[in-house]
Amino acid sequence: MRTSGTLYIVATPIGNLEDITFRAVRILKEVDIIAAEDTRHTRKLLSHFGIGKPLTSYFDHNKHLKGEAILDRLRHGASVALVSDAGTPCIADPGYQLVRDAVADGISVVPIPGVSAAITALSAAGLPTDSFTFIGFLSSRQGKRREQLSALKAEGRVLIFYEAPNRLMATLGDMRDIWGERDMVVARELTKIFEEFARGAASEVIARFMDRQVKGEVVILVAPAEELERGNVGTESLQNALSRYLFVEGLTLKDAVKRVSVELDRPRSEVYAEALRIKS
Repeated sequence: MRTSGTLYIVATPIGNLEDITFRAVRILKEVDIIAAEDTRHTRKLLSHFGIGKPLTSYFDHNKHLKGEAILDRLRHGASVALVSDAGTPCIADPGYQLVRDAVADGISVVPIPGVSAAITALSAAGLPTDSFTFIGFLSSRQGKRREQLSALKAEGRVLIFYEAPNRLMATLGDMRDIWGERDMVVARELTKIFEEFARGAASEVIARFMDRQVKGEVVILVAPAEELERGNVGTESLQNALSRYLFVEGLTLKDAVKRVSVELDRPRSEVYAEALRIKS
């Protein structure tokens, strides 16, 4: 009986190549094939460490076709390493579908931990770290983005976002419009030569990047809402929770109602009625 292979989820550096782990290098040398978000980018990394393994592409627009081909290799005993352009695969990057399908097929999935831009930025931000929420990328459309930010206005945890450099100023402006002068941190070019942390109230951070061409991937971290902003624990909290699950996390109405009902210990009929009102 043929034994299935192993899918390794391998974290790679977000900038400084010295941040790769010994284990990650060993696994990349041992696997049969490496599935990469951008094979050209990954080939440079592999060349630096003297790794000559075969590469195949796996990214958002070919994940269904390539995912099945990778699964077939795994079913026939091959070992596969999944890597993204930088950081930990599957975090705001394609890959969770491949992991889900591998698990469903009984294929072993092994994480090889390492750098994540969100955690790297949080560790040096100087904001509370006991509780935080990772949002990832907001919508590129302003209307939808402002809707998402409004749903997060009363969030009592640090919020972590990824953003493209060309949208940074628009996103910061929307945050200030909706949340006011809340403390925030913008981290860019993490672990690289021009690493930068901009800290302060919203207007101060915006001024820091005014009349500049921002380069490099960006992490935005925002301080928790004050108690006054959070409001009471009645209808407003119910609205906030439903809005976050429906408009930020993209859950179906049914799943959002189920989760909020459990979290807030509210009757499902009450939560469902409020969810219908919000959706309409």
